[in-house]
Amino acid sequence: MTILKLHSEPVQDSWLDFYGHLNEGYYVVAFSNATWAVQEHFGVSGTDYFQATGCALYTVETHIRYLDDVRAPANLEFESMVLGSDAKKLHLAHVLKVDGTEKATFECLLLHFDTREGRTAPMPEATQAMLRDATMAKLPDWSGRSVSIAKK
Repeated sequence: MTILKLHSEPVQDSWLDFYGHLNEGYYVVAFSNATWAVQEHFGVSGTDYFQATGCALYTVETHIRYLDDVRAPANLEFESMVLGSDAKKLHLAHVLKVDGTEKATFECLLLHFDTREGRTAPMPEATQAMLRDATMAKLPDWSGRSVSIAKK
């Protein structure tokens, strides 16, 4: 099991809602920052990569579970996981913790997109190999859930 601890950041006061909680939109900002750290770790982000290849990873789907509220001051700590990948797709997950307690989970699907061609394109072979090596053998039990109300 490969857990990547690549990102942490403090809660910003401007991220708090009227009630003093981390506003839901800023969970996405913080999770996005953790996703950038994973992309950097695997060498598929940044201006150098984009200028050299014209490619970027685009998020096409996300799912967040809010497990417990986050209030400032707090340092957001992220555990990141590669849940799966192929030549053009990356399935990531993050667990957000504060002081060791799980506060939220985030799951996303990204596509490797060639902006010059206007379509998806394979990631570099070395990146594909690193992603395969880092892929979790067992998915978290919360992965792949959908949002719905149970029908009676």
